[in-house]
Amino acid sequence: MTHPVLELAGVSKSYGRQTALSDVSLAIAPGDYVGLLGPNGAGKSTLFQLIAGLFAPDQGDLRLFGQNHRQGGSALLARLGVVFQARSVDLDMSVLANLRFHGRLFGLSGATLAARIAELARQMGLTDLLRRPVRTLSGGQQRRVEIARALINRPGLLIMDEPSAGLDTPSRADLVAHIRDLAARHEVAVLWATHLVDEVAAANRVIVLNRGRVLADASPAELCALTATRDLGAAYAVLTAAPPVAPATG
Repeated sequence: MTHPVLELAGVSKSYGRQTALSDVSLAIAPGDYVGLLGPNGAGKSTLFQLIAGLFAPDQGDLRLFGQNHRQGGSALLARLGVVFQARSVDLDMSVLANLRFHGRLFGLSGATLAARIAELARQMGLTDLLRRPVRTLSGGQQRRVEIARALINRPGLLIMDEPSAGLDTPSRADLVAHIRDLAARHEVAVLWATHLVDEVAAANRVIVLNRGRVLADASPAELCALTATRDLGAAYAVLTAAPPVAPATG
């Protein structure tokens, strides 16, 4: 039996009196390319922090690769790739040095690590940039370095929180194309959080999150049918304009 790479059932999280997530349930299968779409403050970053093990849910069950999140520990998180909104690579190190350092954190070395870096450099269009300091790269290139770093351990699930923040339109489009190709060719499950509809228009599924609640979870075509709209942008506007069934308290 194939387990979902990620499964949440009734997950809630609050900070003091502020509810960030309320009764969130979702599942992502191996190879899925899923968009997590919601306005700023919807709870996307909180959800990613829970998945990455930075915090624990107040209620509910969170499973990675079929195992309880809390019981799996570091071995479970080692199968996860994470790209947060804030830059996390060393800007003064070369692309190669960043990838080597991160690979060694996962126990990779020698020919195995070199082959893994070469493979990722080809996939992400970084082969000619490996010797350059990250600081000298464009914003889009730096993002591709972060994604390559997140993939160095060959994760089964890649989660990305607003990965296009600060990028211009061509760089955003290029990043979207790279991730679509990655999911299609290498069967890495992807969860891409954004407030920009065009970034997830080609996703297999789109989960709409607002005020800490899941409003919809379906393919872009199904969301359009559900809202009687012609495109995902219009469907998203209809869904987020309606008040949630039970608004989160704050």
